Amino acid sequence: MLFRQGDLLIQKVEEVPEGAEALKRLTIATGSATGHRHQIRERKSARAYSAGSFEKPVLLLEVTADEATLVHPQHDSIVLPKGVYRIWRQREYTEQGNRYVID
Repeated sequence: MLFRQGDLLIQKVEEVPEGAEALKRLTIATGSATGHRHQIRERKSARAYSAGSFEKPVLLLEVTADEATLVHPQHDSIVLPKGVYRIWRQREYTEQGNRYVID
């Protein structure tokens, strides 16, 4: 199952990998240009995790309630059913190298 919200790609996965670190906030990404945030509306409905390495970070979201709503002021909201999701930020190539897309 795949979802997209702006520069985020969200894919349902089986589980949070062992050793993933729980994050304190449910802001999934903050736009560099506008400061707008992709975040979960219902704070107690989900948990965010970081896994991987500095060079290859992995962001995960575990929806612990029946559903959680991912919101952003410039995009339609997405209702995510209970489960675990991996989240990618879109990147683009420039002459200076790869960078995250500015949302």
